[in-house]
Amino acid sequence: MASLSILVVSLVLGILLRQVKSIPPNAPATLGALILYVPLPAVCLLSLPDLRWEWSLISLALVAWIVFGVAWLLVKQLGQRWRLSQDLLGCLILTAGFCNSAFVGFPVIEALLGRAALTSAIFLDQSGSFLIVSSFGIYVALSYSSGTIQKGILFKKILLFPPFIAFLAGLGAGACGWRAEGIPREVLERLAGLLTPLALISVGLQLQWRNLQEELRFLSLGLGYKLLVAPLVILSLYAAAGVDREIVKVSVLEAGMAPMITSSILAASHNLRPRLAGLMVGVGVPLSFLTLGFWYLVLNYLYP
Repeated sequence: MASLSILVVSLVLGILLRQVKSIPPNAPATLGALILYVPLPAVCLLSLPDLRWEWSLISLALVAWIVFGVAWLLVKQLGQRWRLSQDLLGCLILTAGFCNSAFVGFPVIEALLGRAALTSAIFLDQSGSFLIVSSFGIYVALSYSSGTIQKGILFKKILLFPPFIAFLAGLGAGACGWRAEGIPREVLERLAGLLTPLALISVGLQLQWRNLQEELRFLSLGLGYKLLVAPLVILSLYAAAGVDREIVKVSVLEAGMAPMITSSILAASHNLRPRLAGLMVGVGVPLSFLTLGFWYLVLNYLYP
């Protein structure tokens, strides 16, 4: 419950800090940049060396890739039909396409399915959500925020982006058998621990309930996909494929988690509809507790 408590406390702190006049207007952007340059690379270096691929768990790894892929295709189709702006498309792909499979996902999975299910949830997060946001997520943020940009320049920006450098370093370290131990591990853990509170404080600073109708249409669209359509897609595919019942439960619940905090910060820091990105998390996290309860009941009915 401590993990859920830090989510609520940090979000409320961000909302309260909006009333402090000495807080500069660009504080959310500053926090977003700080997150991308310090805590997120620390998480990469801590987590990726421990990633272990097992063919028996490939269905878990595919969950985040399917959710992201379907979101990208749907948003691009809607963008063409409704002539939506590039910044809006990028925001929706980054927020609706990524699961909060760790910060919200781990405590929820433990509470609903027990500690034994955490192993599956961790594998899903590391082999799916984390890999995608550290690669394709950065690509989406840079490409949709830059408009028309030469591919060479785009890939140069990706390769020089600190989280992507840490992503490659983490995978390389794991391949070489390196693990952070002792003082290096303690330092990385303390830096990585800043990610969740800073991200949610940043989200809270951006939450504005006035004139919500301006974003309500796309907020409903993004959260409708993330909280209802995405878990339904995973449930349908995995039930038809005869995937193990315990893996189905973890997969569906993780697919139905609220939008990922990191991807929303990625969208906001690249000026991809920052307010909508903040609302996707700020509204999505509390709302997801209701929808996850619904999916939990569905799963218990289908897999008693």
